[in-house]
Amino acid sequence: MSDALTSARARVRDARTVVVKVGSSSLTTPEGVLDVERLTALADALAARRLAGSDVVLVSSGAIAAGIVPLGRTSRPRDLATQQAAASVGQGALIAAYTSAFGAHGLTVGQVLLTVEDLIRRQNYGNARRAVGRLLRLGVVPVVNENDAVATDEIGFGDNDRLAALVAHLTHAEALLLLTDVDGLYDGPPDEPGSARIPLVRNREDLAEVRLGGTGSKVGTGGMVTKVEAARIATGAGVTTVLTNSAQIVDALTGRDVGTVFLPTGTRPASRMLWLAHASEPVGRLVVDDGAVRALRGRGASLLPAGIVRIEGVFDEGSPVEVVDRRGHGVARGLVAYGSDELPRLLGRSTAWIGDVFGEEYAREIIHRDHLVLV
Repeated sequence: MSDALTSARARVRDARTVVVKVGSSSLTTPEGVLDVERLTALADALAARRLAGSDVVLVSSGAIAAGIVPLGRTSRPRDLATQQAAASVGQGALIAAYTSAFGAHGLTVGQVLLTVEDLIRRQNYGNARRAVGRLLRLGVVPVVNENDAVATDEIGFGDNDRLAALVAHLTHAEALLLLTDVDGLYDGPPDEPGSARIPLVRNREDLAEVRLGGTGSKVGTGGMVTKVEAARIATGAGVTTVLTNSAQIVDALTGRDVGTVFLPTGTRPASRMLWLAHASEPVGRLVVDDGAVRALRGRGASLLPAGIVRIEGVFDEGSPVEVVDRRGHGVARGLVAYGSDELPRLLGRSTAWIGDVFGEEYAREIIHRDHLVLV
């Protein structure tokens, strides 16, 4: 192994806080029934890590899959209402199985159910951070899942992959494990002759020639695209990430040569910046000219009214909005200082002109640099 790969695997082995995400396909039989034996094997590995001194957070899918058979169905329901019903039935079975499996090691689990709203709204984000942090300090293993029973878009987090990356940031984790039904990222479809496992991803350029497939599981909702995106979010926040098969969890946790390791590409940003970049859902768009793009990207400037050429959507002051160039390519996200009803009369104007005409309280940035993150 290269020095970079060896060092990265050592960081996972020695991490004080580890977030582990497991998908539905790793917890169920091909028929969609909750596989208690596989779940117990997962819990055994995580319990050993917890008892060795690390904080462990489990982000687990499987509620809908666990509810399929009790509802008398043979496959994952397609309509949202039945998915929610299956999640409501299955969540109890899932957490009961985890309670029993971890309890065999003398460990207590705590269920944390989240929706997209919990990580879109800043106050909710802070509440989630405090709740998970307190569970860890009490020696509890948090079991996190999207609250599928009430979520209006069940796949909003990408089969919990993006949620796991955000939880890794939320808990200040050093390592994130994404467990799936393949043993790593391949440079082509894993079942295609000639495809090879990629042991290390240093940056986005390493993925330029990689073909990513879609969902391969009958019970899951994610795919390799969502897992690579989750790895990008986590590594951008300084979290070493491993993508591997759930059967290889012990090897992954102990730093052996399994799966694909994604190296950190950035340092830990402020929670607000990660929230803006990955958890917030923009409610409008500001289209800017090339000069504004250069100022934002090259000089770290705030967004001024002079560089905006068009607004799209209806939003209030303080809402998260997307900043795009004239071709619609994303440039940044930020919290806008004006509502969409006020902005049209300010577009293309200098802040000095706006101050003279409308008063000094209007002579401010549309998005201040402290409330803006490049994408």
